[in-house]
Amino acid sequence: MKNLIRITQLVGAAIVLIATTIAFCLEILKMADVQSIELADLLLLFIYLEVMGMVGNYWSNQSIRLTYPLFIAITALSRLIILQKKDTDASFLIFESGAILLLAIAIVVLKLRKSKILKIDLSRGDI
Repeated sequence: MKNLIRITQLVGAAIVLIATTIAFCLEILKMADVQSIELADLLLLFIYLEVMGMVGNYWSNQSIRLTYPLFIAITALSRLIILQKKDTDASFLIFESGAILLLAIAIVVLKLRKSKILKIDLSRGDI
């Protein structure tokens, strides 16, 4: 049963990688077709690259670092802010930028957990 679950996970990761690669190529073709590259397009390509990196890391280490999804979320929120129309309520911008700040703080905390500053015993497996 354990091998079946592991094979299913690897097949799922391969499907995600293939789908992301196809989406990446289609986005490049779309930019070439309209002959225009905008910041939102570049951020979308970064999201695709981060997903590919996450799948590659999962494939080699059989685990996903928590920072990958957080970086993807920050990039997605940044793209959302850029794509927002100017006539939207300013509170949305504040909430979205606050979410980016919280995600950035979470990344810093995750990076600090292995440092000697916080004196966390990682041998217990609590984190």
